[in-house]
Amino acid sequence: MTATTQYATFETEYRVRPDDIDMYRHVHNSKYFDYVLAARYDQMERCYGMSMEKFLADGYGWLVRSVFVDYKRPLILGDYFVVTTGIESIDDKICRVKFNIKNKVTNKICCDGWFDFVMITLADGKASKISEEVIEHYTSFKKA
Repeated sequence: MTATTQYATFETEYRVRPDDIDMYRHVHNSKYFDYVLAARYDQMERCYGMSMEKFLADGYGWLVRSVFVDYKRPLILGDYFVVTTGIESIDDKICRVKFNIKNKVTNKICCDGWFDFVMITLADGKASKISEEVIEHYTSFKKA
């Protein structure tokens, strides 16, 4: 994967809901994964113009291969927060998406990290090469 290209980032805003809270009265660590995946789903259609439904209709999907999350400070019930994501690198095997989640009021990062996604063929569930068309589409969203 090449990390020299600077890709655009996009934002999605959410609010912490009661069912996100754990017994320690802050957002459970697993919910941060949900927030990033929901933001990517939103941004694929709204920002990239290439929805998950398009991939599914074409017989493909994106599968999480690996994840790194660095938790810095908690979100609590009612907090508004912004999930910022962007491609860090993409090639025919892996798309690395970096992210951060920031408390909207304090403007402090609650966590950051990355997800490595692989493309799969839905018919057999096996890894598939990411097509040049997809790479070129995502590559067209470079940082200005």
